[in-house]
Amino acid sequence: MPFCYAFLSVLLGIVISLNSHAGSQIEEPLSRSVRAMMQRSISDKAPAKLVFASNKEGEAWLQAMSTRLQKRIPNAAYREDLLRTVHYEASRAGLDPQLILGLIQVESGFNKYAVSAAGARGFMQIMPFWPRAIGASDHNLFLLRTNLRYGCTILRHYLDRENGDLFRALGRYNGSLGQSAYPSLVLATWRKHWDYPSKNGNFPAKFPATHL
Repeated sequence: MPFCYAFLSVLLGIVISLNSHAGSQIEEPLSRSVRAMMQRSISDKAPAKLVFASNKEGEAWLQAMSTRLQKRIPNAAYREDLLRTVHYEASRAGLDPQLILGLIQVESGFNKYAVSAAGARGFMQIMPFWPRAIGASDHNLFLLRTNLRYGCTILRHYLDRENGDLFRALGRYNGSLGQSAYPSLVLATWRKHWDYPSKNGNFPAKFPATHL
């Protein structure tokens, strides 16, 4: 990508994200065991791929999601790469891929160069302190897979911390724990734009009925 185009894309991302619902995760001390677990997750180098019982199921999902995402990401090759990476990173973290697509839409509007007023970056709006805490200082949070790897690992951490309570986990992800606006928006976006029948039905998170 030419330098000028990349620079303009970053500037556009900054302008767009100032009015978004971009996240602002709060830096908190991590226990040694949690830090080690998250570091192992971040360092996994396995190639991203769809995780389905058969290629047919995987291609059906990819086609359905690609059609929904086409207006936001016109480039077919990049759109497919994003979806494959979302599905792999969400699945390996025990998260629903459709939830992650909803979260990305709310956080960045699928703008890979989005930067929030708090400094959160990329598709899943990762705060810059995370590479220092669980990764490496040279990790580029604007890279597709790096951003999604961090985002899914962080949300999984919050979900475990909240004993599977998705409402509270999303609140932590956004830095708005206890407030309903952000978790409810992510849930509504997930259901309206990215709902897809799951055959395994094993997504462990719960969303309290009072917030549905």
